[in-house]
Amino acid sequence: MPEPLAAGEYLAKCRETSHMQAMLNGHEEVFPRARCVSDGRWCTFFHNGTAVWECNASYAAAHFIIEPLTSEATY
Repeated sequence: MPEPLAAGEYLAKCRETSHMQAMLNGHEEVFPRARCVSDGRWCTFFHNGTAVWECNASYAAAHFIIEPLTSEATY
């Protein structure tokens, strides 16, 4: 199991390759990607500035492809 997601802002990409797979795993609000803000314990996922989903930082690290958020990305 990976370390919990450290505090910061990230681009979270679903590991699922289809909307249906994401839906079955409970990740449809994040599919295909979303901005993720972590406080090191809890993560909130955003689309267009609106919070759409939350989970703990360990779950986020284990179930999503996480990349540092670049300043030009808008999710």
